[in-house]
Amino acid sequence: MTYIEGRTVHDADAHIMETPDWLRGYADPGIRDLIEAPGYANELRQTGSHDAQRGDLEQAFRKIAERHGSDEYRAADADEIMLRKNFAATGSFLAEDRPRALDLIGVASQLVFNTFHNRRLYDYEHAGDLDLAYGAARAHNRGMVEFCSVDSRLLPTCYVPLADFDRTRAMAEEAIVMGAAALLVPSGCPAGHSPSHRDLDPLWARAEEAGIPVVFHVGGTGDLIAPDYFHNGLPIPADFHGGDENFRSVDYMGIPGPPMQTLATLIFDGVLERFPALRLGVIEQGAIWLPSWMRQMESAVEAFGRHEERLQKLSLRPSEYVERQIRVTPYPTEDVGWIVEQVGPDVCMFSTDYPHVEGGRRPFERFEHSLGAASEAARERFYAGNFVDMMGRGLPAL
Repeated sequence: MTYIEGRTVHDADAHIMETPDWLRGYADPGIRDLIEAPGYANELRQTGSHDAQRGDLEQAFRKIAERHGSDEYRAADADEIMLRKNFAATGSFLAEDRPRALDLIGVASQLVFNTFHNRRLYDYEHAGDLDLAYGAARAHNRGMVEFCSVDSRLLPTCYVPLADFDRTRAMAEEAIVMGAAALLVPSGCPAGHSPSHRDLDPLWARAEEAGIPVVFHVGGTGDLIAPDYFHNGLPIPADFHGGDENFRSVDYMGIPGPPMQTLATLIFDGVLERFPALRLGVIEQGAIWLPSWMRQMESAVEAFGRHEERLQKLSLRPSEYVERQIRVTPYPTEDVGWIVEQVGPDVCMFSTDYPHVEGGRRPFERFEHSLGAASEAARERFYAGNFVDMMGRGLPAL
């Protein structure tokens, strides 16, 4: 028995859990020693690993892998598929187990992202060492493609920095040839130029030609809010994992800011006008902001359209570009039925965030409840149709 039954569902947000030497292992020798391993205290907590607590990560992961392979652990996979999280989850870091996870969840495909490296890749891009920035992205892409190669239902996202125009063009081509199902770019502004800069047009053109989307994901920016917001004379609360590395209520409010600004800039500067078949995905950054953001863009056109030639060249209203070309994953805590009522049925997509804690144990039930009285046609768009439209040729015939 699978978790989701009786409906075709595509998962627009899923993750691998990278082990400590994952990125270094795929990096070219010239940059390997410059790449630091992420911390793992929060994500290993559920496994109960005493070795991890002592700092012996190699021993910890060896024992976790042995546990995943045991008959006792595998016997509980079906019952625990949405309960085990992070490194405890089936197929979270062992690629050979991930097809079994897809079977038990009951999804037709998963768009797969990294867990620990979005912020690191963004920081490398802004640190000034472009050999490291693009080399780390290449290492990331090798690892993502290899992990997803075990099953055609696993769709790898490959990172493309935006810092240098020529290198970006070359890396987009390299990622597509490598097997990227989607190109992952930072949500925040590149250093020194706008994401709408005309010299980035080859990136959008190549994605459009290949028929694959360009996607943003949470973490693909710098600090969401000024750290001083937490200097309030009170203890800082724990995050989802019981630690201190993830979001809390205050910085959660800043998550939509970077994609809202970046997407509006791409629309106003004509990127979506010049590339009408390009699809953009906004992943794990919520969707409750969509209605007011779309109306704010309409207001901007009304206020500045008589004075800005770029706005006069647009053949569609901002909201029409969104409906045609942008797809977004709501959080399971958001009122998806209301969002769909406000923006129409063609924008929002289902996601599990597997195997992350933030995705919850019952995302399908929560989304079903939230959709409320939405029609069957709207539900089909949410669970499958909008994802198929976004992915284009990035979604193989399954």
